Amino acid sequence: MKKLRFPLLSLIALSFILISSCNPEEEVPAVVQEDVVKKAIFDSMKEWYYWEAELPQTLDVSKFASNQEVLDELMFRPLDRWSYLTTRAQFDAAFTGQASGAHGFSFAFDQDEKLFVAFVYDEAPAGKDGWKRGWQIIEINNKPISSYKTSTGSYSFNLGTNEIGVTNTFKFRLPDGAETTRTIQKGAFQTNSVLYKDVYEVGTKKVGHWVYQSFRATAGLTPTRSQEVEELFNYFISEGIDELIIDLRYNGGGSVAVTEQILNYIAPARINGRVMYTNKHNGNKFSNNRSVNFSKKGNLELDRIIFITSRGSASASELLVNCLEPYMDLVLVGDNTYGKPVGSFPLSTFNRNLSGNNVELVPITFAIANSDGRAEYFDGFPVNFAVGDDPARNWGDKEEKRLKAALEFIQNGSVSARMKNTSFKPKWEMIDAFEGLQKEFPMY
Repeated sequence: MKKLRFPLLSLIALSFILISSCNPEEEVPAVVQEDVVKKAIFDSMKEWYYWEAELPQTLDVSKFASNQEVLDELMFRPLDRWSYLTTRAQFDAAFTGQASGAHGFSFAFDQDEKLFVAFVYDEAPAGKDGWKRGWQIIEINNKPISSYKTSTGSYSFNLGTNEIGVTNTFKFRLPDGAETTRTIQKGAFQTNSVLYKDVYEVGTKKVGHWVYQSFRATAGLTPTRSQEVEELFNYFISEGIDELIIDLRYNGGGSVAVTEQILNYIAPARINGRVMYTNKHNGNKFSNNRSVNFSKKGNLELDRIIFITSRGSASASELLVNCLEPYMDLVLVGDNTYGKPVGSFPLSTFNRNLSGNNVELVPITFAIANSDGRAEYFDGFPVNFAVGDDPARNWGDKEEKRLKAALEFIQNGSVSARMKNTSFKPKWEMIDAFEGLQKEFPMY
């Protein structure tokens, strides 16, 4: 989400907003007729959709039973996996980390297909109940994990509706071998994006380690930014770090304004004022294309960044990598990223028939190119060192495979064959279990 020089800037995972002239339909009084809303979806897509050239010239919206069916018909399926409908309140809450109707945790499988708690939000019901990364989940609602496996070899975990008060029961095996059963309710809470931070001594170097779960802004701050990010970099600056490991393995994206904030802290002084990225819209909105330059913050002077990534690293996570690639040495450890080089912003501000009926349309509206012009990475960014996830170990455990490989690279300039032999492709990942807005911020 982003508010810079323009009237609307709530953004999604690679997102920022460029506002031009108002849509003519803003002059039309809002009505509550279903076909009018469907037509508003079509008209807005014709104006803003990144793949507008792939849309039909006309559409008989009366043939579609719902707003979602209209959007499904219009999405350019070879590449578009992300356009969605929601409400403005849900959109704004998600991008400022205000969760409701969730337990507040994530799952991950290890190479033996054992299921573990991957991360927990501090103020969520799961966090307040003391759950930790590394707890193995052996039953959910008195059923073994194997019973949730589908015919395709994936998994489907149905934990009920996203409503406050819905309960589920989980049986865990703890790292010491003990077992415990917990029943918790879904609740409302503020998420934390910084899951872990520390500084390690590696030879003569001080190495910052940061586990970052989502690019979320802090509600109420102007300009749009993250208070957590400010505090984090103040910590690293005070520690005088020489190297930085950024763990994005479970980070599905978020606000481009926060991405810019992070980039400006990381950027070495020598690239201050140079191009960070250039956005690309469809032919209708070519005049909205613009470049954003680096504006250095703080005094960190880093020669390279070590990223820990996975298929769950998407959107703003990939934007962070793409913008730095022309200027710094980057090393990626883990698994290839998701592959989302395009972004969105909500369109209801431009159409009264959407806003008046509480329909928020968030289609793909732009791509972002780095200073070298790179804007097409639908296959994701490849890793330098493929290393398997290790959810059985908590954050900060230096034997955790991906962290160990990153520290090994800093120490020796390489990663051992033994570490690379741990690589595996999970049969199920959180990012695949959700659609729409939740795909960017997946949690149970």
